[in-house]
Amino acid sequence: MRTVLIIEDDPEIVHLLEIHLKDLQCEVHSANRGDEGLAKAIQLIPDLIILDIMLPGMDGVEVCQKIRANNIKSPIIMLTAKAEEIDKVLGLEVGADDYLTKPFSVREFIARVKAIFRREQMATTSKQELTAKNTTQFGELSIDIDMRKVMVSGSKVELSPKEFELLVLLSSNPGKSYDRSKLLNLIWGYEFKGYEHTVNSHINRLRAKIEPDMSNPTYILTTWGVGYKFNEEL
Repeated sequence: MRTVLIIEDDPEIVHLLEIHLKDLQCEVHSANRGDEGLAKAIQLIPDLIILDIMLPGMDGVEVCQKIRANNIKSPIIMLTAKAEEIDKVLGLEVGADDYLTKPFSVREFIARVKAIFRREQMATTSKQELTAKNTTQFGELSIDIDMRKVMVSGSKVELSPKEFELLVLLSSNPGKSYDRSKLLNLIWGYEFKGYEHTVNSHINRLRAKIEPDMSNPTYILTTWGVGYKFNEEL
């Protein structure tokens, strides 16, 4: 049974999400304050965290930052009542895996949750299959799949779960081009029109962390008119 933590101060939303998560055979915990939610996240290490941005005690962005600072890799879906793109980007920047803008449909919420669980299962399977390779070296870039550790020029690079999965997928198939919709489906596990910009945001942040020159990438190349690929000439 998977464990889900809901950090949300609206009791009606908490109740609604609890009903549908329990239908998915999840054990559900909740907190109505940010500081309380952070404490429970550290204690439980849940399989999924549903995190509202506007919270008393500590806002969702800070909670997300502190969750990641505690090296908790649990997928995080952020909820926001704000429609501005900056709020969504900020949530992704601090380590969230996905976001939903209120009001959202239960159908879409369930689709996102199922997609995350499916992706986590696929990631576990892929990790088991790739463990034999352990560490792969591409020039100054080193990827240890088993330890989920990335090094550039001997220095450790901290990647979010999605950034790491993107890097592993692309580097496992050098030269193969993936369009944004395909990456959205493989990494996020769902197909929704209009969310391809999420892929772009993650690729840009990944490049900023591993590329020696953002204007002339060495590892993750743009395939014009298609999407992205890993440099096959390394």
